[in-house]
Amino acid sequence: MGPDKTAQEHGTLAGFSRRTFLKATGGVVAMLGLGEVGRAMKRTELLRPPGGQDEASFLSRCLKCDRCRSVCPTSVIGVARVEDGILNARTPVMKFHIGHCTFCKKCVEVCPTEALTPFDIKTVKIGVAAVTDRCIAWNSGGCVVCHRACPYHAILLDAQNRPVVDSTKCNGCGLCERVCPALVLRTYIDGKVRGIEVGLASEGRAL
Repeated sequence: MGPDKTAQEHGTLAGFSRRTFLKATGGVVAMLGLGEVGRAMKRTELLRPPGGQDEASFLSRCLKCDRCRSVCPTSVIGVARVEDGILNARTPVMKFHIGHCTFCKKCVEVCPTEALTPFDIKTVKIGVAAVTDRCIAWNSGGCVVCHRACPYHAILLDAQNRPVVDSTKCNGCGLCERVCPALVLRTYIDGKVRGIEVGLASEGRAL
């Protein structure tokens, strides 16, 4: 076998190795990309404005027109992010760290597709509040802010003066979460969790 032929074969093998490596690398990158897309496509159920609790119907009708957010008098309606899923991105969600819901129905009135449907204020539930492990009263006592603020008398106090949520009375208005001082008074702990937060009624997050 002559030196020219050996060099030619070596070049062919090297080219094949490079092509194989590039294909394999591309495959790995593609798989990682698909994983990210899969995570982004995953649908997460979020807290919707009142009248939007039928998630499937809501998503099929919502135009992401932003009218509900624009008309909200307490600015509690925000928008979901891509991290919440591509299907959810830019759809309205409740942001109780900014405001709370008064069930004024203005968001329903401006919704052009009835993604937000008329509701009975006596029975509608955006979600249910739950006490978290950041609650000042449960950790050190002395705080009853959420109990005093709740307009529906859904937050009771136990024998140790700690808040306990009555899920049958709570409609997820979010005022308790809005006024909770735990995030401010315990900032050294880090994080964004308040001492009481509203979640989906099915989550069962009570302390």
